[in-house]
Amino acid sequence: MKTSLDNLQIAYEDNHLIVINKRPGDIVQGDKTGDMPLSDIVKAYIKIKYRKPGNVFLGVVHRIDRPTSGLVMFAKTSKALTRLNKALKNKEIQKTYWAIVKQKPTPDAGTLVHYLKKNPKNNKTTVFDTPTKDAKKAILHYKTLASSDRYHLLEVDLETGRPHQIRAQLAKIGIPIKGDLKYGYPRSNPNGGISLHARKIELIHPVKKEILSVIADPPEDDIWEYFKKK
Repeated sequence: MKTSLDNLQIAYEDNHLIVINKRPGDIVQGDKTGDMPLSDIVKAYIKIKYRKPGNVFLGVVHRIDRPTSGLVMFAKTSKALTRLNKALKNKEIQKTYWAIVKQKPTPDAGTLVHYLKKNPKNNKTTVFDTPTKDAKKAILHYKTLASSDRYHLLEVDLETGRPHQIRAQLAKIGIPIKGDLKYGYPRSNPNGGISLHARKIELIHPVKKEILSVIADPPEDDIWEYFKKK
């Protein structure tokens, strides 16, 4: 089921920004598919709620992949967008993800450093162990939070923000994310998404200058529910 105004999950909102808990399958910005993007749904929500005439300003601060769920932040004013873009560029916005994998990583916690190059033709990222022409350095930190009989829950903190970074780097070390056919997982998830969730965003608010920490629950799913109780 795609997100609509009726089931839009708002994780945080004030006069300057709005953070949405995105469903798997939703696209953040419009693309060649022509599907209704989340940005348009949020604009419609703002227009109706605040009875705004004319066009609604909404700036996309960052995106997450279509099959990924979790937190996406939008700016409601141009001033907030400018400041949030600067904070993102300066790595002042901390993003934490949860990922479910079948193979347990060794060691249980660690740092991955690779070099990534995205191919726009197949929308897939290739991972290299050493510096490679046109490839960008990618760094993430992971730790194993919990395990079931069949799966393991990882928490991932990004130091860089490259296309498909978590998906590609975990696949490179032999632990593709559950449901991620593109990066080597053998079976898809029933909802068509992958078990990667943007769990937390933390930053200094662009206007209030206070620490803002937003956390979102993963989608309703038996495996996510199991790990949420751990």
